[in-house]
Amino acid sequence: MSKHSQLAKELFDKGYNCAQSVVLAFCDETGLDSKTALKLSSSFGGGMGRLREVCGAVSGMFMVAGMLYGYFDPLDRQAKVEHYKLIQYLGMKFKEENNSIICRELTSIPAEKEGNIKRRTCSELVEQAGEILDEYIQSRKEPTNLN
Repeated sequence: MSKHSQLAKELFDKGYNCAQSVVLAFCDETGLDSKTALKLSSSFGGGMGRLREVCGAVSGMFMVAGMLYGYFDPLDRQAKVEHYKLIQYLGMKFKEENNSIICRELTSIPAEKEGNIKRRTCSELVEQAGEILDEYIQSRKEPTNLN
């Protein structure tokens, strides 16, 4: 468990929504103040306003990735392509562990599938999103061997 993933879990357990928990846990990395982070991510809990679409923990992970590595020039197609590859990578890492990134699928597993799928609580999903993001951030910070 990383410091950010543990913090995200603790924040969720205190009552912040899944997206808020992930975004707030990474404020030290993004430079966002707490109030801005909480307001920015407030709409994404419960799979986007409880619509149960894309998991809020995943949305929070994507928001942090955008703040750290996102593009800003609409004419820089390469930056856009590279950023979308990153988002797809993070989403696939989460999906590899949970078979989905969709809230309703993650939280409502049909009885006939329960034997094949480990059902995780939202608290665990928030923790996992933090772990995936922390691993990626660390990999970016590690010096590369140029030999």
